[in-house]
Amino acid sequence: MATPPEPAPDRRGRRAGQPPTPPELAAAHYDHVAATIRAIVQQIQAVWAQLTAQSVEAALLGEVGAQIAAAAVAGQLSVAQAAQAYIAAQMAAQGGLSLARAALLPQLIPSAFTGLAPGGGPLESLLYVPAIGVRRRLAAGYSPEEAMIGGLVDMTMYTSTAIADAARTADQAAMAVHPQCVAYVRVVRLPACARCIILSGQMYTRSEGFLRHPNCDCQTLPLREHEWPGVFTPEQLFAQLDKEQQQRAFGVDGARAIRAGADLGQVVNARRGMDTVHLYGRTLQVTHEGATRRSAYGRSRAQAGDRTARFAGQRYGQATSMRYYRSTQTPRLMPEEIFRIADDRDEELRLLRRYGYIT
Repeated sequence: MATPPEPAPDRRGRRAGQPPTPPELAAAHYDHVAATIRAIVQQIQAVWAQLTAQSVEAALLGEVGAQIAAAAVAGQLSVAQAAQAYIAAQMAAQGGLSLARAALLPQLIPSAFTGLAPGGGPLESLLYVPAIGVRRRLAAGYSPEEAMIGGLVDMTMYTSTAIADAARTADQAAMAVHPQCVAYVRVVRLPACARCIILSGQMYTRSEGFLRHPNCDCQTLPLREHEWPGVFTPEQLFAQLDKEQQQRAFGVDGARAIRAGADLGQVVNARRGMDTVHLYGRTLQVTHEGATRRSAYGRSRAQAGDRTARFAGQRYGQATSMRYYRSTQTPRLMPEEIFRIADDRDEELRLLRRYGYIT
């Protein structure tokens, strides 16, 4: 009797019946987040196409703004809902708790990761900023069409970053919940900027803040044990780029120096470079400043109130913070701040539960 042929491998090289490996799970999770961002951006582009430079400010203060905010929140909810299953699958693939046993752990509350801008402010306030950008471009002499194109670029960048941040924050909260997760590795997918490329494959303890910048789409690969997974190193990623792509990411002189043997980290100095990144229309000041009680984007929503505590996120190389004011509710710490101040996993879980991120 003839032996039946083995099933052909899929596009990731895995044959039918074989369990996914940790890098494959990370790639699938990355694809989910990226697909979610693309879908939401397409929705926002369709809405933006109906606006004009003269109507955009009023529109974003009304139902159009609510529609865009709802789409962004839906994207954040989708990626947050996937976080705990992803971490549980990673731990199971690495020989940890079975998925059935992982289901008995405290559960994330996905909605707790929605409605927030990168850094902790109300997402609605951030999504009004592109209208201000349109007004400033018009005042600077841009045509209405050019001003609106710039506003759309701003809107898609803010939305994409907010969704990607929600995914990473939910992932990190799920790592804290899972008792076997001890660390994570940064996963970088090309195309990527030089600052991210030199961090590819870097390992961090599970509570360390994730270094990111606007439009950063890097993801995490959680680890049950301190071991090096199959993630591309910075040198391997650089080698995959053609000369033009190397020059675009690292600059002509930087790429030439790296090809000649220079250290990627010395060429890029990613942490110091982030000091010049512009966000929310200014040079990162938003992460040090508070929102007023009367935001320009005045609609109030249950998940986007004012806060009184000092929250910290993580930028390349330094902590960032914002102040928000809420008159009727207890200040709510951001997950990044919880991981920064907690002494151990028990304290992390207590604070995550107290501030409504897990059950």
